[in-house]
Amino acid sequence: MRDLPVDLGGYTLIVSEAPSVKKREQDGQTIEVVDRLTNTKMFTVSLFAKLRAEGPGGRRAKGEEIRVTLETDPGEGFDEGASVALVNARVLLTATLREKNRVSVR
Repeated sequence: MRDLPVDLGGYTLIVSEAPSVKKREQDGQTIEVVDRLTNTKMFTVSLFAKLRAEGPGGRRAKGEEIRVTLETDPGEGFDEGASVALVNARVLLTATLREKNRVSVR
């Protein structure tokens, strides 16, 4: 399944690793990943996602680090520790032999 809309409005998202150009291995070489439609470079960033709302007992659940693919250069202000919001976030569901249910957020 591709491009399922996802609402992350109930989460605080903090940059845990600065964005970098997305790369992949092809024929033994590392190449930069580009968008198929626009031919622009894609970027990846690690975010720490934590629920904003408090749970029972006034405590918030533990957060989770997620890896996100960005379709454009995030520009300035996307530094480690910065609080960010994702616009038009979509989920790509994939399954591999090693990871039964892997979710990519784009």
